[in-house]
Amino acid sequence: MLGHEYVPIGIFALIALSFPILTFFIGRFFRPHNDNALKNSTYECGEVPMGEAHIQFHFQYYMFAILFVVFDLVVVFLILWVQVYLQLAIAAKVVMMLFLLLTLLGLWYAFKKEDVIWI
Repeated sequence: MLGHEYVPIGIFALIALSFPILTFFIGRFFRPHNDNALKNSTYECGEVPMGEAHIQFHFQYYMFAILFVVFDLVVVFLILWVQVYLQLAIAAKVVMMLFLLLTLLGLWYAFKKEDVIWI
């Protein structure tokens, strides 16, 4: 039979996908339903909410976070690259230098557009 070695994987996938769905629906029958205005308010700590719960953040916060993640990944690549630097061929070193150049070019562009400057 073709593909019979994948039957256990299929059974495992079926169980893995059905378990969270079944527990979600079973939990709906057993949990209490105590809806009231205080529970459905913005804060459930007993304090009366003052003002709006929706706060707008500046775009620069998100841009700074994205740049942080990008350069965090660059540091991970650099650590791995430095560990095997002596065993690498010239082509691998050139590709990594090109990667660093493009990353620094992106950072220069972000500074030029002033997306990284805090307001």
